[in-house]
Amino acid sequence: MTTPTTTRTAIVTGAARGIGAGVAQRLAADGLAVAVLDLDETACKSVVAEIETTGGRALAVGVDVANEEAVQAAVARVAAELGEPTVLVNNAGILRDNLLFKMTTTDWDAVMNVHLRGAFLMTRAVQTYMTKANWGRVVNLSSTSALGNRGQANYAAAKAGIQGFTKTLAIELGKYGVTANAIAPGFIETEMTKATAERIGVPFDDFRTVLVKEIPVGRAGQPADVAHAVSFFASEGAGFVSGQVLYLAGGPKS
Repeated sequence: MTTPTTTRTAIVTGAARGIGAGVAQRLAADGLAVAVLDLDETACKSVVAEIETTGGRALAVGVDVANEEAVQAAVARVAAELGEPTVLVNNAGILRDNLLFKMTTTDWDAVMNVHLRGAFLMTRAVQTYMTKANWGRVVNLSSTSALGNRGQANYAAAKAGIQGFTKTLAIELGKYGVTANAIAPGFIETEMTKATAERIGVPFDDFRTVLVKEIPVGRAGQPADVAHAVSFFASEGAGFVSGQVLYLAGGPKS
């Protein structure tokens, strides 16, 4: 992906654990310097330590991706301390699930702010470096919930919005050598999905068993599965792939 003289810098949001941590580690293994961003900078340090242990370069940065000033400061810090970023993975996300008639305005706004506003602010800040370099990769994390999912009106709307945002980025930034693609995972085993099972009062093993029965490949997804797809979209060789949504769900989704 890179050579000793062209090492690229990536930013991964929501990277303190789960999918984000897996993506950060994979990009580091691919040879990129990686900024590990999350709300709590301290929580990012274990991921940074793992990357550094294997010979990679990484930086922990705490940031609220929904805060405009904080995002600008975080991206500037990455550029100064690690290198100007030309790969961005918008992975930061939260859940505030509820049926529509029970969903509060606060829960709606919180999900929209992290997923959509966060992706917008991060991409707007990083695209400056991408267009300057005439090369860039934006990978946004959507979800199969973008197709609709009971109890997730806020999350589904945000993830569907991510897909429209991605396609528009591809149109606007393509002439600068920047690609934009989205990955829409299905059931991935993470702390977030375990918390979902706990919230609805179902043992995680039972929760997983029910969901896996509907997955054609017969297993749950892992953060490494998502990281592999991100690695492709972020690669030098993926320069003619843009504006796509990859449903990473162990089988087809309509």
